[in-house]
Amino acid sequence: METVTPTLIKELRERTGSGMSDCKKALVECQVDMEKAIEYLRKKGLAKAAKKTSRIATEGVVTSYVHPGNRVAVLLEVNCETDFVAQGDAFQTFVREVALQIAAMNPQYLNKEDIPKNIFDKEYTLYFEQQKKSNKPEHIIAKITDGQMDKWIQDICLFNQIWVKDGNKTIFQLQQDLVSKLGENIQIRRFVRYELGEGLEKKQENFAEEVAQAAKG
Repeated sequence: METVTPTLIKELRERTGSGMSDCKKALVECQVDMEKAIEYLRKKGLAKAAKKTSRIATEGVVTSYVHPGNRVAVLLEVNCETDFVAQGDAFQTFVREVALQIAAMNPQYLNKEDIPKNIFDKEYTLYFEQQKKSNKPEHIIAKITDGQMDKWIQDICLFNQIWVKDGNKTIFQLQQDLVSKLGENIQIRRFVRYELGEGLEKKQENFAEEVAQAAKG
């Protein structure tokens, strides 16, 4: 097995933000496989993050984002535990990324639990009735419908949405990564998205692509 060297520990620390001892342990546990060590630390961080979500978070920021062209705007509140963290670059960057996500993907709710039961039931019934026309067995229809509902939830719930700048990570995972990095409870509390002429008949724009390109530029 390859030796765990200070250079490898330093690289892992730079890539994950974890402590030196945790990085050394991860490399040993994963037989000096860098990618496996990163995943090991990420899972460990998420476990720690889950314990922090019960702590009170009353600091943070209320921020606004107006997309170039003044057609879409977002008001967003994100909470943390201390003013020190609220003013830090990592927290501020996270808030901006969430605002960009909301502008691009237009989520209707924060998470699945926020979807009103009557709306959830109506959508489920719609998908289920569509699948009944296929004459498949009912347990197959139910399984397909569950999959369609998962996709629908991913589309309309911010936490479940795929981050526009990383197709392998959801917004919830992005939040949990920050909790692990900063050691504080970070909560997206509420948001409002405004779109020019919303509710009126108008040309449809691909804001997801536009915002993603603007963020990269």
